[in-house]
Amino acid sequence: MGAAWGEGAEAAAVAQPEVAGEVRAARGRGLPGRGRGRGDGTGNLGQVGLVLGGCVSVQFGGALAVSLMPRTGPLGIVAIRLVVAAVVLLVVCRPGLRGYRRADWGTVLAFGLAMSAMNGLFYQAADRIPLGLAVTFEVLGPLVLSVVAARRLVSVLWAALALLGIFLLSGTGMSDIDPVGVAFALGAGAMWAAYIVFSARTGRRFPQADGLALAMGVGAVLILPFGIAQAGDALLVPSTVGLGAAVAVLSSVLPYTLELIALRRLPASAFAVLMSLEPAVAALAGFLVLSQSLSWTEAAAITLVIAASVGAVRSQSRPAPREAPAGERP
Repeated sequence: MGAAWGEGAEAAAVAQPEVAGEVRAARGRGLPGRGRGRGDGTGNLGQVGLVLGGCVSVQFGGALAVSLMPRTGPLGIVAIRLVVAAVVLLVVCRPGLRGYRRADWGTVLAFGLAMSAMNGLFYQAADRIPLGLAVTFEVLGPLVLSVVAARRLVSVLWAALALLGIFLLSGTGMSDIDPVGVAFALGAGAMWAAYIVFSARTGRRFPQADGLALAMGVGAVLILPFGIAQAGDALLVPSTVGLGAAVAVLSSVLPYTLELIALRRLPASAFAVLMSLEPAVAALAGFLVLSQSLSWTEAAAITLVIAASVGAVRSQSRPAPREAPAGERP
């Protein structure tokens, strides 16, 4: 729970949004965006490992968060996660506060609001439905954003493939799935799409990871009252705070760091393809940590959504066909 938005949107489909704008801004300052490997990223095995490591970290952090929800509730664990992540990023980045316009701060506020809402809705979903299914429904938000931005006929194919996966879920297993949990996951997906857009805008307006650190602080402030209201004194229990801090490191700090490093060399399209695997990793984490099993139909549905995400990313990473001049046959 994705790369630079606005560069053809090829990586926006499912790329980790926290690193999107920061990498775009870094590339604009002349930092390398690609390594010496092949253009499709297959030569950057080290960077691929970093991305997969970040993906695993995010989903196993999410599984740990679900196991903590009986103590704190979904909003309590989100509050701990965002507060700890904000403190770490603000201390490390030490962002400056001067020299920015009102529009810049408005972008940071919108980014932080999207971040807070995305996490709050997702953990509400994960508290009600299996982790793999929650991520599958959530990823539909960025996928729809990618399809709309692409404006290509082939994108309709990928959208149809994703809808087929959802149809499989609704045809056999949805009667056993909490519809409120599904609604929360879809809402989280919509916020993820907004998050991608504002991540890129923030990255263009703030240097390095300053914008992310400030937005994380905004998100923490926004969610903290709700977390306190739901968790109460549980937020003062040292063991709970310690485990919540581990969730913050696994779900925010560590994957952000790994993916930011990887994206300085790995092509954005290859990164987004790797991030398309998140529903499968989430299902594995749910099975290993939470003993959440999936039926064959649910597994097939997740596979279809993953295939749709990969297809959307790959089709957008290809250059559009050249328009023939007037009088020239295509």
